[in-house]
Amino acid sequence: MTIPPNSHDIQTRQTIVRLLSSMASAKEISQYLKRFSQLDAARFAVVKVGGAVLRDDLDALTSSLAFLQDVGLTPIVVHGAGPQLDEAMAAAGIEKQTINGLRITSPEALAVVRRVFHSQNLKLVEALQHGDARATSIVSGVFEADYLDRGTYGLVGEVKRVDLAPIQASLQAGSIPVIASLGETVGGQIVNINADFAANELVQVLQPYKIVFLTGTGGLLDEQGRVIDSINLSTEYDHLLTQPWVNGGMRVKIEQIKLLDRLPLSSSVSITKPAELAKELFTHKGSGTLVRRGERVLQADDWDALDLSRLRALIESAFGRRLAPDYFERTALHRAYVSENYRAAVILIEVDGHAYLDKFAVLDEAQGEGLGRAVWQVMREQNPRLFWRSRHGNPVNAFYYAESDGHCKQQQWKVFWYGLEDFDEVARCVVHCRDRAPTLLEPLEAA
Repeated sequence: MTIPPNSHDIQTRQTIVRLLSSMASAKEISQYLKRFSQLDAARFAVVKVGGAVLRDDLDALTSSLAFLQDVGLTPIVVHGAGPQLDEAMAAAGIEKQTINGLRITSPEALAVVRRVFHSQNLKLVEALQHGDARATSIVSGVFEADYLDRGTYGLVGEVKRVDLAPIQASLQAGSIPVIASLGETVGGQIVNINADFAANELVQVLQPYKIVFLTGTGGLLDEQGRVIDSINLSTEYDHLLTQPWVNGGMRVKIEQIKLLDRLPLSSSVSITKPAELAKELFTHKGSGTLVRRGERVLQADDWDALDLSRLRALIESAFGRRLAPDYFERTALHRAYVSENYRAAVILIEVDGHAYLDKFAVLDEAQGEGLGRAVWQVMREQNPRLFWRSRHGNPVNAFYYAESDGHCKQQQWKVFWYGLEDFDEVARCVVHCRDRAPTLLEPLEAA
């Protein structure tokens, strides 16, 4: 007799299918799951959910959060309720007043704030439980606060201390903590706390690997309204803030994200849609905006300016092959771009007056961080003409196709170039790629 699958089996199978369909490769799946599973439970991810997502995208939100739990990861969720508060305040005849983006909260308004936050918190918890996820409602006991400025804002709080006990109890039970951004003063007065500020304070204490902002836009948008795929704060923050299209809410969000300066180098911020959360977390390509503190990019036109043992280790680890022992002695460096912690590097040499990309190396642990792209962008800004080759099957080739003006296929190599317009120039570059002796030798395990 065939036993029909129960709802949990169906859900688990759907979860696996969704995971596999969102992944670029099995290697990426194992890489990220291993990375996340090695963390203490409280250090995996803090997920900030806006009220608009609770209102407009609850099914995708609960599905994505339950999915993380299904693969053994438990996010910590902090939510707001801005649109719901606006509606409830209007229904109660209370005029909305804000100063510097913060809602003035009178005693009458606080009664509405508490009611709305409790109802939205329970709405998310019940939706998660309905989807067979384990979730815990936490509406008090986490944020000890003082009045921000009672004369100006009323009953609005500024977090002074974070009590992790309710969160740890939830995590130890294998349950997703769902936290409302309400605080209490030492004297027991409930106060309204901006959800972004509450999430930031929690992040400072937990030092998580991931901070995720779930939004309807699916990321930070550039001046054409397209999602910016990655931002390296070390190299791009100051430039971003000078752009005329970075204003209002986007400026505030970027300034808040600067909190990464006070977190471990490994921490990052992702801004994405609820339905794309798994893709953002588990693939190199991602789906929204990935923001990292990043690393400064060192530049050199002489090998003596670099730590060659660290550079050799980076190249060999990235390619899984032994670098020719005399590589640095017999290779005339044109220019090198290396991240300050030697986790990504671009090496250029000069061939017949043209820049040739000899090595583009990124450590496995740094893939998906946007670090390689950041180093590449610094290089590209300074080198308007470039050609290079890559082995067939190299997973980076998709990136190379996007970055090149043209490419051609040889028996062993794909040849790429940008900025070269003369056919004879391109032809000479293609011949050089065909004839150039390899400098990456046998695989490391065979060495």
